[in-house]
Amino acid sequence: MRFSLTTLGVLAFAANATPALADETDPPPAIVISGSATFTTDYRFRGVSQSDTDPAFQGGITVSHKSGFYAGFWASNLAGWGTFGGPNLETDLIAGFKAPALGGTVDVGFTWYTFPGGANTTDFVEFYSRLSGTVGPATLTAGVYYAPEQRALGNFSNTPQSRFGDTEDNLYLSGDGAVAIPKTPITLNAHIGYSRGNPGLGPNGTSVTPTGSYWDYSIGATATYKNLTFGISYVDTDISDAESAYLQPNFSRGQDGIGSIAAGTVVVSLTAAF
Repeated sequence: MRFSLTTLGVLAFAANATPALADETDPPPAIVISGSATFTTDYRFRGVSQSDTDPAFQGGITVSHKSGFYAGFWASNLAGWGTFGGPNLETDLIAGFKAPALGGTVDVGFTWYTFPGGANTTDFVEFYSRLSGTVGPATLTAGVYYAPEQRALGNFSNTPQSRFGDTEDNLYLSGDGAVAIPKTPITLNAHIGYSRGNPGLGPNGTSVTPTGSYWDYSIGATATYKNLTFGISYVDTDISDAESAYLQPNFSRGQDGIGSIAAGTVVVSLTAAF
């Protein structure tokens, strides 16, 4: 659930999109509104498919103030992997603050993950802190994401009936790098992430960290033309079939118990920024 590398890139692209043409002598506007719409062949969140390895349509909008504060909204369709409830839709509310610091840019905030029409216990909040900067031709970003103890992250599958009020927390660490190829619209990018949290299934039959701890990674490229960005990447995890056996049939395409929705795959996306 939530953000895959592709969708994080979409939000970043939208948040930094240049507003409509303005007189160069005019001061920059106090408030900038930007957005994006994306078609992706698979919605991968931290390496795990949230769309049953099928395509997803996603969109978001961000309102940024010159002070550094911003707020946004993002949504995607879902499928498979437990029971999300309602229309199988994820809607995320985001707020944060971004400012120059430590020779780069610091970005702190939170995301409230919600699933309209689903059980109340599926919604949860996660706080994040990211530091980005440049080293030679590369732009590097390190991130820490922490969700404090909440019922949506609880271990509902491996606890006695009397403990269905269990609460757990979740930690995610990430590193991203991007290198623009000079005189071309192409940018090469790579990502690695580490998750640690509840090794069982939560109240909606899913888990932010399905096997308790695992690594996810990807490598790919994007090409931009005007407001369109084409992306292609290979996404994978180190989750083995043996490690995820207790999650079946939830953890397979079509929930038939065959294969894994965390297996390596190529993800292709097209994003329009506005």
